[in-house]
Amino acid sequence: MTVADSIAHKVQQALNPTVLALENESHMHSGPRTDSHFKLVVVAEHFQGMSKVKRHQALYKLLDTELNGPVHALALHLYTPEEWKHSSVPDSPLCSSKN
Repeated sequence: MTVADSIAHKVQQALNPTVLALENESHMHSGPRTDSHFKLVVVAEHFQGMSKVKRHQALYKLLDTELNGPVHALALHLYTPEEWKHSSVPDSPLCSSKN
């Protein structure tokens, strides 16, 4: 199972999201590692009533193995379905050494 597959599987199983988009952004960053930088967009009822900090903490706990292993950076964009109606996902910046 790839790193991306592992992330997507864990999020799908734990949160049953209505939207799950995972983008490998490793090509935008310097260094020899390939599956190391990701952007994750999740829309789930699970986030209802949770602060943004609590949402991030929940994902950090869920993806502990990946974050303590091959994943160097994970951009999290976490929304409730209602928030998603009024949101857009920002572009990720290029690594400073790639500019």
